[in-house]
Amino acid sequence: MKVKVISILEDNYMYLVIEEQSKQAVAVDPAVPHRLLEIVKREGLTLTAVLTTHHHWDHARGNEALLKEIPELKVYGGDDRIGGLTDKVTNAQELKFNSINVRCLFTPCHTSGHMCYFVWEDECTDAPAVFTGDTLFIAGCGRFLEGTAEQMYHNLTQVLGTLPQDTKVFCGHEYTIKNLKFAMLVEPENEKVKEMLSWARARDDDDKPTVPSTLMEEFEVQPFSSPLGGRSTKVHRKDRPHRGAEGPEEGEGQI
Repeated sequence: MKVKVISILEDNYMYLVIEEQSKQAVAVDPAVPHRLLEIVKREGLTLTAVLTTHHHWDHARGNEALLKEIPELKVYGGDDRIGGLTDKVTNAQELKFNSINVRCLFTPCHTSGHMCYFVWEDECTDAPAVFTGDTLFIAGCGRFLEGTAEQMYHNLTQVLGTLPQDTKVFCGHEYTIKNLKFAMLVEPENEKVKEMLSWARARDDDDKPTVPSTLMEEFEVQPFSSPLGGRSTKVHRKDRPHRGAEGPEEGEGQI
């Protein structure tokens, strides 16, 4: 299983999850459909489905255009407000695309219908992946636009925090540098945060993405919840800064 990371808009990411043997692909939050279709054609892929984390335009606006181009496409999500939705999913529902498996994880707070997607491949020893939209960012979390701090804490600790620690985290935005700057204010003696901030700045200088991280890395740098951070809970704020530097055109990672 290969994940192609595609930078779009100001600081968003959309993704292609590719089954390499069949060349079939599933898109995550494809908000710029023409870019996605160009890559699908160039790579010789067949796009079979879309996983939408939430209804906001910078994550879901490409769905209807994709359906016009590929009428048989399945568009999955947990909120009726998602444009082009063909199949509404529920918490813990599992989807299968050949050897690619997807478990839907209901994570309401940023929006009331937000879903994360835990993805793994049959008979593969590589680490699984989780696509976290605007719930979990690298060293940060999403704003509480339609939910509460208690819901976000549950999402981070009881839903995402219980996944395998080697799970690779693919989030919806490139906010890493500003998140780590904030984490430094919260925990100025955290050496892992210092190291990761230096690394993120180098990645930005080279115009490379900071995704994916892993849940283990999030355990070490997250300032927002004790099980994810492995430390005492520091803060719960809905209005803290989390906008980071713009990412690259596109990249890919083997998982």
